[in-house]
Amino acid sequence: MSNLPTIPRFKLPTIVAAITSRLPQWPHAVALVTALNAAAKLRLLPEDSLAQLEGRHFFVRVNDTGGEARFTYRNGLFRPLFAASGTPDLSFSANLSAFLQLLARQEDPDTLFFNRELSIEGDTELGLIVKNMLDAIELPHLPDLPAFRR
Repeated sequence: MSNLPTIPRFKLPTIVAAITSRLPQWPHAVALVTALNAAAKLRLLPEDSLAQLEGRHFFVRVNDTGGEARFTYRNGLFRPLFAASGTPDLSFSANLSAFLQLLARQEDPDTLFFNRELSIEGDTELGLIVKNMLDAIELPHLPDLPAFRR
């Protein structure tokens, strides 16, 4: 059981995406690959699944923030892609609340997908590999801090 607070479904005002989408997007990719590389280094991501990501290109869009990240996995590292280079192998898009619920393990990718809160496009087999990687992650237990009590 997670000791994180429950994340409600929400959608940010459309003005947020209108403004943010005009800003440089590379910081999103750098932040995301940094987190993914840290998860890989901590062995939270299964190594056999990581090998199957080699050379594949990914795209993540947070609809209600206007944020986008493009990245690849090459030579054992997630790497940001600073320029769009053709169609990505796999694309994910959702509102911020859906991604936060997924990260907090409050919702699973299947539920979000079938409730039309998470869009996945591209290589179906690759999508299943990524989904199974997410399902296999065992997050370390965080201490029960008073600020996180429900």
